[in-house]
Amino acid sequence: MTKTVPILAAAAFAAIGVQPAIALDEVSFGTNWLAQAEHGGYYQAVADGTYEKFGLKVTIRQGGPQAANRSLLVAGQIEFYMGGNMLESFDAVKQRIPTVTVAAIFQKDPQILMAHPDQGIETFADLAKLPTIFLGKDLFISGFQWMKSAYPGFKDEQYKPYTFNPAPFIADPQSAQQGYLTSEPFEVERQAGWKPKIFLLADEGFDTYSTTIEAQQKLVDENPDLVQRFVDATAIGWYTYLYGDNKAANDLIKTDNPEMTDEQIAFSIAKMKEYGIVESGAALEKGIGCMTDEQHKSFFDKMVASKVVEAGVDVSKAYTLKFVCKGVGLDVKKALGG
Repeated sequence: MTKTVPILAAAAFAAIGVQPAIALDEVSFGTNWLAQAEHGGYYQAVADGTYEKFGLKVTIRQGGPQAANRSLLVAGQIEFYMGGNMLESFDAVKQRIPTVTVAAIFQKDPQILMAHPDQGIETFADLAKLPTIFLGKDLFISGFQWMKSAYPGFKDEQYKPYTFNPAPFIADPQSAQQGYLTSEPFEVERQAGWKPKIFLLADEGFDTYSTTIEAQQKLVDENPDLVQRFVDATAIGWYTYLYGDNKAANDLIKTDNPEMTDEQIAFSIAKMKEYGIVESGAALEKGIGCMTDEQHKSFFDKMVASKVVEAGVDVSKAYTLKFVCKGVGLDVKKALGG
């Protein structure tokens, strides 16, 4: 899928004083949901030409309910994929699927639980007092199992399916509901007129990386330069999106997802900054996308203790640190006043 000018041909052009147009490496990046501010750095790098400066022509393939972008990565139909969290990468190792996480754009998973503001729920542990917690299936079999292991009082009887409609939560003051930090609180406030209490699972110990960049192991082994350029350009795109002029990127987001609004985008960006979703931990000093062995081990050990992941999985095969933590883009942030 990649295209470059052959070296000998380029040298021949140079010898006669002609500078050929260098073809860009064409790559596709599949997201895991509809276009939104949480994907902003990628769209920024497309919109402002950052990917092109790194010799890349990037096509963003929008995810969504019917998309199969992870399958396309496994099949070699796309070069890069946006992983949800590290549980997917752990499972890939278990299933012997040859994919690997090469960067983690979100240092914190934006998964939250929300509660009504007037029910005496002041701490995360207080949520165990509520008779009802609305959860999607994926979070129930992962995050909720960790909650039961780490915090006394949570029990399966609290679980009710979350259908991605906040109305049942809004109507029941003795309930909590899962959500995405950058999305559901905005919608609840819009519909109900009050701000929900927000508890970010990452700040309570659910310390998986999120919104990762995954690639096939074969690409990492055979074309590490391509992977490095994509990771570096993406990091710069994120700094520019968060601290610079992001109008063109937001226009692309709204083109791909016409239901997205400027108000929702502004809310999402503000929450990402407020809670350190993109920039916290090692990323503060070593750059967006940074990962550490220590954080991977911490999350893996918690998932084993919660019986979400089998102890025998070789977690070191789920990721590589060779492309991150090099400080790429920190100068851009400084120049933008971030």
